[in-house]
Order: sequence, then structure tokens, then C-alpha cells
Amino acid sequence: MDVGFIGLGGMGRPMVANLIRAGHSVRVWNRSPEPVAASVADGAVAAGSVAEVWQAGVVLSMLADDAAVRAILLDETLLAGAAATVHVNMATVSVALSREAAALHADHGIGYVSAPVLGRIEVAEAGNLNILASGPAAHLATVAPLFDAMGKHTWNLGESPDQAAIAKISANFLIASAIEALGEAAALAEAHGVAPAVLVDVLTNSIFPGPVYGTYGGMIANNSYQPANFRLPLGLKDVTLGLTAGFDARVPMPFAGILRDSFLDALAYGDADQDWGAIAEVSRRRAALPRD
Repeated sequence: MDVGFIGLGGMGRPMVANLIRAGHSVRVWNRSPEPVAASVADGAVAAGSVAEVWQAGVVLSMLADDAAVRAILLDETLLAGAAATVHVNMATVSVALSREAAALHADHGIGYVSAPVLGRIEVAEAGNLNILASGPAAHLATVAPLFDAMGKHTWNLGESPDQAAIAKISANFLIASAIEALGEAAALAEAHGVAPAVLVDVLTNSIFPGPVYGTYGGMIANNSYQPANFRLPLGLKDVTLGLTAGFDARVPMPFAGILRDSFLDALAYGDADQDWGAIAEVSRRRAALPRD
């Protein structure tokens, strides 16, 4: 398939590599040139502009947030000159932007699919992402081979693109909640003489097995939040998206407010370049526990 890909960050690059391995032709664009060169070395073709990417049959994008999607992709002139029949937005964006983008694409005769993913960089590299997809059935069928190349399972969440967006926002809220709870539990144990690593070993090998507690429990046990596969500002962004979606639908989310404040605390402390698992350190600071 002739594919265009916009956004070669930590997730985008391995996704492109897996598309190429599956035999797809991929032209790429990124604001900074270094990731483009790396993807070209993998077999991609460098596009000279965003408009050139839109001459592919299908366009995939993996950008950081609403602002980046709006600035780079939601352009009337760009969409009017596009040859692509479908655009798949794989970023975590707001419900409002999903609806706005779907309407704008429809105005220009372009299909719009929302397909954010569950999985960190190493999962993307292995082609084992869980892809949360929603959009018109015909468009989902068109891009299914691309999802198969990048993920281990595609979850069809409905005909409206905002359905996948809210599912991803909800999932990230739950992950952040797990990190916060684990951080508080580890701080409590440490204050009473139980090493966080010991508690994490107990929890992840008994009542809380699985990738979320295992991944972030390991960070807490080792007091190490690098490499930052998913930085703290992105965590704050996603929790804020959840609060906004809750406000719009009149859904109380009291714990999301606590999470937002924990992220703000961590950012104020200077942890912006840490993985979002570093919100666990907020609990340790509040308990006046020593930080290495």
C-alpha cells in the first residue's frame, strides 16, 4: 500500500519501520530532519513537504497533541489538494478535536479514522501495539492491513472517530491512576521500613501482575524514570483531556483532579524530562522521604 506518515517521534519511527517490513511503501515527514534520515535508512522515502505526504493513498499521523494536529494537518488548502482517501490519526487527542477533524475531512471528501495506540516504545518496536480504532467501516477495512503490520490486536470501537479518542483518554487516565496509587503505597511502605523494591516484587508477583504495574513498579523500585518513553507533560495533557471530556459530559472525575495536581507538582519540581511514572516521586516528597 502507498502510505504517507507524519510524525516520527519515539512511537512513529518504529511504526514506520514495521510498515516497511510488511512490504508497504512509506513516504515520511517530520519537523526535525534526524528522524527522517533514520526512517530513510530503514527504507522510507523522505517527503519534501506535508503536502507531498498527502499524495499517498493513505496518510497516517502520530503527533504530540491537539495543537500539533491542528497546526500541521487541519489546513483547508492542504486537505483540498490531497490525493489520499483516508487519514488515520494515531495520536491521543481530545474528543472535540476528533469531531472537528472528522467534519473537516468530510468536507474535502477524505475519510477520517481515529486509531490511538496502547503500548510504549518497545511495544511499538516489536509490532505488538493494541490499536483502538473507530471510524466508518469501509475506511477501517481499507487500513486494516496497516494496523496488522503495527499491532497485535485492533479494537473496533465504533463508527464515530471520537469513540476511539475517548477510549484512549480513559485508558491513560486509568494508567496514571495506577501509577499514583502504586507511588503512594510504595511511599507508605518505605516510611515504615519496607523497601519499595520489596513491596513492588510482592505486588507484581501476586495481586497485580501485568505490564502496567510491572513497568511502573520497576521504575519506582529502582527510583529511575529514564528513558522517558512517555514524558510527564504528555501525562498531564492526557489527564487534562479526561477532565475536559468529563466536564463536557457532566461526568465527575474527582481522582483525575488529584492526578492533575500530582503532575503539576512533578513539573514544578523540575521533572519534565522524566517518564510520567515519576509522579510516584511526588508521594515520596510529600512524605519527606529521601530522594537519591
